[in-house]
Amino acid sequence: MPNPTAAMLTIGDEILSGRTRDSNMPHLARTLAAAGIDLREARTVPDDAAEIVAAVNALRARYDHVFTSGGIGPTHDDITADAIAAAFGVGIGVREDARAILATNYADPERELNEARLRMARIPDGATLIENPVSRAPGFTIGNVHVMAGVPAVFEAMVASLAPLLTGGRPLLSVSARAAHPEGILAGPLRALAEAHPSVSIGCYPFNQGGVFGANVVLRAQDEAALAAAEAGLAAMLGELGAGRA
Repeated sequence: MPNPTAAMLTIGDEILSGRTRDSNMPHLARTLAAAGIDLREARTVPDDAAEIVAAVNALRARYDHVFTSGGIGPTHDDITADAIAAAFGVGIGVREDARAILATNYADPERELNEARLRMARIPDGATLIENPVSRAPGFTIGNVHVMAGVPAVFEAMVASLAPLLTGGRPLLSVSARAAHPEGILAGPLRALAEAHPSVSIGCYPFNQGGVFGANVVLRAQDEAALAAAEAGLAAMLGELGAGRA
């Protein structure tokens, strides 16, 4: 049975402008690989409601899970929750359970839990909350869409809360080797290796260190025996080429 599939949607002008470097997608990719959920696509859209709605609807129709990051804070440009509600055609408002969670952050919630902060308790109708042990403001899941914060520490905490609730398949295993030959030398032998081990994904990632050209070769598979066989084949190939392993 094939693994569940997933996409990630990163939301924010700051990502597209280059002011902020996204670390959330690599973290999610590693977490999903370990859980046996295949991340198949990653997109980034600006803080534009129509763009968010279009992307969410396209991705949720194609994949088993969609994970979003960004745009659920207290400021005027945090529009993700409203866009998700629009994508699902449901209402949105301050929900009492989310408000109660937020209130635990403040000594005097009646005064400190102001209108801006209450924006973080606005949850689309029918959604379930995702726990946020870092800053308390919850994320939420509606349908197959999981909506989380953009701040990396908070995003990672939300992923840790959500991951045990997801049903995965077979984890993706990987091994790597360092080859002291450029891609032009490795290409032919790697093609033969890929043909001999069709169930193993083989990636070749070049580097140039101190004027020395080489490549890191990464093997990925769900089947441990198939991966071990391909790894043995790679070791033999590198031995024939005179390339050492890292």
